[in-house]
Amino acid sequence: MASDGNGRGGLLSAGGILSIIVGAFEIIVGGLIAALTTLSIPFWPQWFSLFPRFGDGFITRPNLMVVIIIGVVLAVLGIVAIVGGISAIKRKSFGLSLAGAICALLPINFLGIFAVIFVSLGRGEFVTAE
Repeated sequence: MASDGNGRGGLLSAGGILSIIVGAFEIIVGGLIAALTTLSIPFWPQWFSLFPRFGDGFITRPNLMVVIIIGVVLAVLGIVAIVGGISAIKRKSFGLSLAGAICALLPINFLGIFAVIFVSLGRGEFVTAE
């Protein structure tokens, strides 16, 4: 992408913004999964046969804990993605920015793939301490 006059291109900013967007969705979805499972509120349609329903005897207490843990892990990945996205926009730490982009990638979505690519291509834009 073209530089804006001070040596900054738009790829790194785009990667940071994508990391923040995906991180926000991860926090929302992970929090909802954990909260609704804890409260025993079904969060998928009853007609959707891929996921078992509550009360059918299939989801036992250990299985509920696994779903809660998955939701919490997804929310934590979202927090890291947001922090990494902010780091990418501020151009402070390449490692944190790349970690945030990878955390945005882990739920396997195309925005996370673009975030990793854009942050990786913008590596030269980071401020180095001398």
